[in-house]
Amino acid sequence: MTHLPDRVARLHELAFDLWWSWNADARNVFRRLDYPLWRLTAHNPVKMLQLISSETLQHALADAEWLTVYDRALARLDAARSAHSTWVESHCPEIGSRSIAYFSAEFALHQSLPIYAGGLGVLAGDHCKEASDLGVPLIGVGFMYPQGYFRQSVTLDGWQEEVYEKLTWADAPIEPAVTPDGKPCVTAVPLGNRTVLVAVWRVRLGRVKLYLLDTDLEENAPWDRELSARLYGGDRETRVQQEIILGIGGVRALKAMGSDPAVYHLNEGHAAFVVLQRIRDLCEKGWSFDAALEEVRRTTVFTTHTPVAAGHDAFPFHLVETHLAGAWGDLGAHRERFLVLGHYDNGGGPMFNMTALALRASGSVNGVSKLHGDVTKQMWQ
Repeated sequence: MTHLPDRVARLHELAFDLWWSWNADARNVFRRLDYPLWRLTAHNPVKMLQLISSETLQHALADAEWLTVYDRALARLDAARSAHSTWVESHCPEIGSRSIAYFSAEFALHQSLPIYAGGLGVLAGDHCKEASDLGVPLIGVGFMYPQGYFRQSVTLDGWQEEVYEKLTWADAPIEPAVTPDGKPCVTAVPLGNRTVLVAVWRVRLGRVKLYLLDTDLEENAPWDRELSARLYGGDRETRVQQEIILGIGGVRALKAMGSDPAVYHLNEGHAAFVVLQRIRDLCEKGWSFDAALEEVRRTTVFTTHTPVAAGHDAFPFHLVETHLAGAWGDLGAHRERFLVLGHYDNGGGPMFNMTALALRASGSVNGVSKLHGDVTKQMWQ
């Protein structure tokens, strides 16, 4: 990255906090710094700072108007991160310092971070941005997809081909998550008879932190390194493994980062295995299964998005049991009772349904609109 003069050294800090993406003053800092480069990099400040010339920076240092925009943006960033007169402090002071964990398979934050596909991610991304503005102590948990998107082409004989684009890590607004003892955060997730290591990346969003899980570590087997490569990729077996990593690995990552959320919010059923890890943790502290389930219910919120029964993730019971074999711990004696929580028959025989699990283990459930809520009630009654 280009060396930044002391006067504008915080450009790096601003570029790596996606708060700039929904703040006009912050966007103008980079837009006015080098407009052609801003366009060339698809509005990616991190990439801009790798390519910007020393001459451009020197010109900016002599531009009093640009420096005013720069200083104003940083003042607003500092206020956004630390202001005490937030909406939450005025209206919900009982929240205090306890955080809310928000799990989602995708987050639409900015095109420089291609980890989203549609409405689910847009809602998750907007939740994070609004939480920062309101002062909600939200911590997002999702996946880092280095092969988020693909380009389509058609062969000479008429077949469609997909070529996945690999993310250039240095161009992304991410950094390794560091635990309270100063070490890179890596957690272990049992999958079947093996253990998969999961690294954690951090994305800064004003007041909000977002942790992204990544299995692409040298210590993992080649097939396990691919588990976090693509959003919604692969067959059922890949999908259930991804969702185990999101749910179980996400809870473990939060613990490793020193977070103890008061509430867990599941954005769609992909993250429902959060419930398993949380019940297991309580059982290992001496709680009964019933008491643990009730406590998890009391502190879990679930948002469902899909109004079509076929759109909800469901897996054969044998597949779930195979990949959860090493994850039960002290919950093993209650394995059958847990599996019943996901039982659902949509007409094709009983399956382990992630939405059914989330519905039965959440004390508060909502849809994405009133109409959708009515449809959901009819679907799952």
